[in-house]
Order: sequence, then C-alpha cells, then structure tokens
Amino acid sequence: MSVEQAESTARTYYDSPDADTFYSKVWGGEDIHVGLYETPQEEIAAASRRTVARMAEIAGIGPDTTVLDLGAGYGGAARQIAKATGATVHCVNLSPVENERNTRLTSEQGLSDKVDVVTASFEDVPVDDASVDVVWSQDAFLHSGNRDAVLDEIARVLKPGGQVVFTDPMAADGLDQSSIQPILDRIQLATMATPGFYTDGLERRGFSEVKFHDHADQLPTHYRRVREELVAREAELAAEISEGYISGMKAGLQHWVDGGNAGKLSWGIVHAVKD
Repeated sequence: MSVEQAESTARTYYDSPDADTFYSKVWGGEDIHVGLYETPQEEIAAASRRTVARMAEIAGIGPDTTVLDLGAGYGGAARQIAKATGATVHCVNLSPVENERNTRLTSEQGLSDKVDVVTASFEDVPVDDASVDVVWSQDAFLHSGNRDAVLDEIARVLKPGGQVVFTDPMAADGLDQSSIQPILDRIQLATMATPGFYTDGLERRGFSEVKFHDHADQLPTHYRRVREELVAREAELAAEISEGYISGMKAGLQHWVDGGNAGKLSWGIVHAVKD
C-alpha cells in the first residue's frame, strides 16, 4: 500500500462517526494510546496518563522544551505535557475530526497558547529543519505506509541534541508476520514494524543512546481492558455505534490480546538522542 493509500485509509477510519464515538468514549477519553497498568483492572484513562508521564520523564521535558507530537489524536498527551511541564506542543495529525476535538478541548482547558494543531501526515511534516527539541508519538506510526520516511522526518526536524520518544504496537523481532494476519488485515497494511526496525533505523540516522524500554506485557493488558469496557457498555453504546462496528471491534481487540499473550507482538517506549 502506498503512503497516500495508507493515509486515506487511516483518515477515513478515524473520521468515521463510529470510530470517533468509540475512541472518545471507550478507549480512554482524550487519549488513544496504550497505557502502563499498575493493576490488571486499572482504569484505562489512568494507565494512559501514566504512559505520558513516563515518556515525559524519560525525555526530560521542561518549560523551555518544544515538542512535536506526531499522530496526536485528540491531543490528550499534548495537554497533559503542557500542564505538567509548561512545554510548548505542536500537534500534527491527519484526521480533521480528531483535530477539531483537540482544538476545542485545548481551548476549553485554557491551553491554546501552549498547544496548537495542524492537519498533516507524519511522512511530510510541515515543520522546519532542526526546529524542535523533542519528537513525540504514541501508537501512531503503525498506520504509516512508509515508516522509513517517518524516521527521516524525525531526524530532519530535530535540533542537534534533540530527542525522540515514542511508542508503537509492533511485531516481535524475527516473527513470521503471516502468523498475525488478522491484525495486519485490521490495520490494512502488509507489515508491522519491530523494535529492531526502529532501533536500527535510528542508529543508521545518526542517533545515539538508542534504547527500547520493553513493556510488551502491557499491550494485551490494554486491549483486554478496552474490550472489557466495550462489552460492559455495549447496550449503552448501541444507540451511538453501529452493531457491525461493535462486533468487528470486539473481534479485532481479541486478536491483539491473543497475539500479545502468545508473544507475537511487542510494545514499549523507544528513546534516542540526535547527535
């Protein structure tokens, strides 16, 4: 699938009323990413906020930091970072529906001077060379039709000494990815990245201190919790989300749970410094 096709697929999906309702009401509210759970039944939103706090700690984000959030979704992480650290956050995201919600929530929370939103893709970022301190992303790069181009853009926009910190659902290194075909069908791409793809790719682009903080066990926990929440609220959500979407989502979430529990998937925090 070409970059353009991948972008169109992701945009069409996330702009749909079913997906917008599901992610905003079930997945975690303002956040659309995997959480770091302290207990198996912890609230999804609390675990999601913990991921943001941990990533911000790893990158040492502070009040003078300029952050570029690629695939920012509803902007929950951007607002959490801005509130907690005083950093300035530029959100890039390809879904106009998500971006409208991001802009509205940012304004309602009085953060428009700290968080801005641009509709664009992470393969062609509308940001100057060597202009940001931290590139940030959560569980978005898997939708890319050209992840090498994403890494090129990260290297381009970071200042010398700048940092990249991101998460992404991945296949385990060395996996025959035909064994996760239902998941690939779900995201409508031929492959998933692996931890080695990202760490090797960053090293080839002149990054140092490249590290993968492995939290693979969190992936099936998160997808299980989301599925449990969906099932528990199915009757309530039936008035707002189509029966076909709910049925497909329950099956899709279970594939992620099964793949994670079988050790076929990986997830964690990738961090590196641009030399």
